Amino acid sequence: MYPSSLEKLIEQFRSLPSVGRKTAERYAMAVLEMPEEKVENFAELLQDVLHKIKRCPVCGNLTENEQCEVCSSKERDRTTICVVQQPKDVMALEKLGQYNGLYHVLHGAISTVKGVLPEDINIESLFERIDENTKEIIIATNSTLEGDTTALYLTKRLKEYENISVTRLASGLPSGGNLDYADDVTLMRAFQGRIKQ
Repeated sequence: MYPSSLEKLIEQFRSLPSVGRKTAERYAMAVLEMPEEKVENFAELLQDVLHKIKRCPVCGNLTENEQCEVCSSKERDRTTICVVQQPKDVMALEKLGQYNGLYHVLHGAISTVKGVLPEDINIESLFERIDENTKEIIIATNSTLEGDTTALYLTKRLKEYENISVTRLASGLPSGGNLDYADDVTLMRAFQGRIKQ
């Protein structure tokens, strides 16, 4: 049995996604072996993230500023909005360098099993953003049951906008897969081959 403070640190590491007991122990031991200055810097960075990072009030992406870099950019195509589930999906698509439009981050997906309803995620603000300049909404939710349910919900709601093309990323992404796990070529092909909904 580890000392109480170390055990608490292990439990904190275990609360991270995909971190089991053994990995959490390794992380905690690594912290103990770090120079004190490095541990203090690490703790300071955790505090910075907690206090400085917030959601962009326009799209829901992460930012330290009033608006995220995408929303505040004058060079982005403002006629297209790509809807994704998480901020990490924005990063995955941005790495491709193939898309120059705007994003909308839902921060989740509809899941009746988990009790997540449309009002529990960042959906309504998407409809508030749509204006006469909007030409296309790209639905880039994950290819999972929850992602597909969310895409279907959005597609039905977006049918009232007759002048807007609603597309979804094409196949090529594995069923049950997440955007941030897809390799660049697969993601690029899925993006280029998106289909009208």
